[in-house]
Order: sequence, then C-alpha cells, then structure tokens
Amino acid sequence: MKILHLNTNHELLINQLNDLGFQNDEDYSSSKEQVEAKIHLYDGFIIRSRFKIDKHFLDKATNLKFIGRVGAGLENIDCEYAASKNIELIAAPEGNRNAVGEHSLGMLLSLFNKLNKADKEVSNGKWLREENRGIELDGKTVGLIGYGNMGKSFAKKLRGFDVDVLCYDIKSSVGDENCKQVSLQELQEKADVLSLHTPQTELTKKMINADFINNFKKSFWLINTARGTSIVTKDLVDSLKTGKILGAGLDVLEYEKSSFENLFSDGKMPKAFQYLIDAENVILSPHVAGWTIESKEKLAQTIVNKIKEKFC
Repeated sequence: MKILHLNTNHELLINQLNDLGFQNDEDYSSSKEQVEAKIHLYDGFIIRSRFKIDKHFLDKATNLKFIGRVGAGLENIDCEYAASKNIELIAAPEGNRNAVGEHSLGMLLSLFNKLNKADKEVSNGKWLREENRGIELDGKTVGLIGYGNMGKSFAKKLRGFDVDVLCYDIKSSVGDENCKQVSLQELQEKADVLSLHTPQTELTKKMINADFINNFKKSFWLINTARGTSIVTKDLVDSLKTGKILGAGLDVLEYEKSSFENLFSDGKMPKAFQYLIDAENVILSPHVAGWTIESKEKLAQTIVNKIKEKFC
C-alpha cells in the first residue's frame, strides 16, 4: 500500500510505516490541485490541517482506503462523503489529550492568580501586591461541556483540588469517578468555571453566545481549548465588560483559518480581538494546547497503531 504524507510529523510515523511494509511518499509543498492530480495513485494519505478534504478531492482519490489525521478533530474532512466511499477515517485524540488537560489547568490557574498581569508589571518595575491578590480553585465548581478524551483528561487533572466537577454531553452515561454528568441547566446554575471540550459541529458553532452566557446563574471564568468557532467573540467581549465572564483563557479563536496555521482569514484585526489582546483578565495562546514535545510523538504513534490494526 502507498501512503502520501501531506504534513511533516514525528519521524517515527514514516519510519514505523516503512518497517510495516508501506511505501511512504512525502509532499509538503504542492498545491491542493497538484495533490489532486496524483492522489489516485495512493491507498492512504496522512494530514494535519493543510487544506480541506472535500468532495472534489475525494472524487479524485479513486483508490483511497484511509485518511489519517494527526490530531483530534476531523472537521477539515467531509466525513459523510468519505464514509459513503468506504474510506476509513483515522484520528488520534488519545495522542494529545494529556497535553490539552494540562494546558487547560495551566490557563485556569494563571487566570486565578493573575500571573500574566503580574509578570508584565514586575518586568516594568511595578511591585503591586494587593492588586495581584489571587483566588483559589478549591471550593469551586468546574463545568465541562463535552466529556470525551479532552474533557476526561482535564477532569483527571482536577482530582488534586477540592472542587466539584460537572459535565454536560450530548451522549448519555459518560460521567465517571472524576466527573458527574448533569443537565445543561444544572451546569449553568452551579458552575464557577466553564471549560469547553467539544468538536466542531453544527451544534457547537456559535454555541457560546449572549443568551447562553446569560443563562448562567453566577459570573464565571471561561476556558476554551477546543474550537474557536464555538464562541461568538463579540458576545464574549460584551460579557467580559459587564463582568458576567470574569476572565477567559483562549487557546483557539473564532478568527482562525480552517488550516489552523494562521490567524486571520482576511488579514484584518477585528475590534473584539483587540479588546482580548488588551484585557488583563484574558490569556491567549496560538492553538497549542495539544502541541507538546510529548504529544507530537504520541499522536504519530497513535496513527501508526491504528493503521497497523486495520491494514496489517
């Protein structure tokens, strides 16, 4: 079987697939149209988020048996059309779930303790102790929306704290020893912190809007290491201004290009984003929650293991 690699990944991916007898070709620079012209030669290809795999692309891939996505989500692939062509879709959420859990916790603790603000002030010669008095996580209720690989990882990290952890998920019976599954209404009544761990779907796009935010009984802190399209940024900014949202840790943004490799699709700076940049109670990172040295290896290994299981 021949595999085309469209993004660079950990070297073990190609090395181990070579050892398993696959032919591995690499193309990290051709345009989508150039790849389409030769994709019929391959039984599988492996991608991160270089470009969208749509119907036109899949129609060109006449011999395709599988697509490997070195990441958690599959939203850059027309999954339904691929399934209709009996193409196996292989993702690797197990590979970066620990990294996402740690990043979520790091963002939350940094917000509670004003670490980014304090760091900038000390660097500028300011020694403001009372202004940087923090709050403690113990005693809080943390609400998770989405309780799959990423949500479970974050809940596990919270076991060392005296907190109540609640989750809401469209699937039933996903709660475990680390988290109690509840209705969305109960989560909105009790949560001091909301952390998103959902894939990008039609249900989750623009999910966190003004109505959703205002349905929370208390003011709350927001963490998003999932997908930027879940939050209406303007509504988030309005809620930060009123204090309904006390602070936000955002690893993903509404403005990201679909490739996740760049920020603005049109190159313009939205007004709401400028507010987030300037706000002292907002922490931003460039879609790197699952992007660690360890997860790079684990993601690649997960893809190899799944290809081996299904095609060897």
